[in-house]
Amino acid sequence: MAKGSPPRPKVVLDEEKIDDAVLALLYLTLHDGFRAWKGFDWEAMDRLHEKGMIDDPRGKTKSVVFTDEGLRRSKELFMAMFVRKP
Repeated sequence: MAKGSPPRPKVVLDEEKIDDAVLALLYLTLHDGFRAWKGFDWEAMDRLHEKGMIDDPRGKTKSVVFTDEGLRRSKELFMAMFVRKP
């Protein structure tokens, strides 16, 4: 911890909300119709894979492939979280 920084409170993270946010942000980097750049927390990416939202994120490629359900849910979350309503 940096000198003079206040201590970080101990909190319990809501992994479901984190996973939803990561899935929504993956949609922001959508390319080639079903691929997204995988620059997110590995634990969250592994959970999304376990939930059937993306193919296995491990490997040398810099992007990950959405499953059909993952792409649908990703777009739904992206629209709900980040698109302004008129």
